[in-house]
Amino acid sequence: MNSVYFPSHPIQSLHRSTPPLRPHFLSHSIHFNNFSRTHLPITPTTTPSLRYLCSSQSNETSPISVLDFEEFVEKDWSFLECDALHALESRNRIISAGEVGAGSRVLVSIGSEEFVDGLVGCCRLGFLLVVHDSLFVLAGIKERYDGVKCWQGEIVCVPDKWAPFDAVFLWFLPALPFELDRIIGVLARICSSGARVVISHPQGREVLNQQRKDNPEVVVSDLPDKVTLKKVAANNSFALTGYIDEKGFYLAVLEFCKSDFSE
Repeated sequence: MNSVYFPSHPIQSLHRSTPPLRPHFLSHSIHFNNFSRTHLPITPTTTPSLRYLCSSQSNETSPISVLDFEEFVEKDWSFLECDALHALESRNRIISAGEVGAGSRVLVSIGSEEFVDGLVGCCRLGFLLVVHDSLFVLAGIKERYDGVKCWQGEIVCVPDKWAPFDAVFLWFLPALPFELDRIIGVLARICSSGARVVISHPQGREVLNQQRKDNPEVVVSDLPDKVTLKKVAANNSFALTGYIDEKGFYLAVLEFCKSDFSE
């Protein structure tokens, strides 16, 4: 699949008289890069739609073919939306498990807009990267929070240039088409010492099983049990420090034990 790169100019300039730049087609994944040099505090911003960003004309460059986003076949992620009150309580438990604080560098895989809202609101993060399969979910996040870096692609392909991370949230692990050992092995390469990897499902296994029946094209695996987690953690210099598998909620926390980031 081609990729789209949004030039690193302040997105607010699109509201001015200066004509915005058109996207360029690059390599495998679609990247929504930061439009400002400062990362956080991340504040909501009103920006043009993705379609506007991808169809606007620049007087400084010759015409470039524009990718019609209607040609993308998007998976339906709406089933991840749950009861607001229940979702808020579960979301807060999951975020707390990551022990993020001021200046933390955080990676979120398959995160919802609501989950990003919670992270942005919890403290002054140092850096927040959201990785997702859905171009439109990422576009929605980017429109709300200009300081969040969004990357369309697979968690196992996240570039090392954004590492190290102090916390990683695998918000919806069952949507990732990779063996758990491979995922955790990749995270071991980009995590800082003491980093926490949080695997979660805000509604638990029972709801996940129904989601898998209803959305087999999206939900491709199950949540790992405690024995599997301990084995995978030990193989990749992690330790299982927390595990909750109850009706209506699932949470597992792995802590990185290695002293140095990357090798």
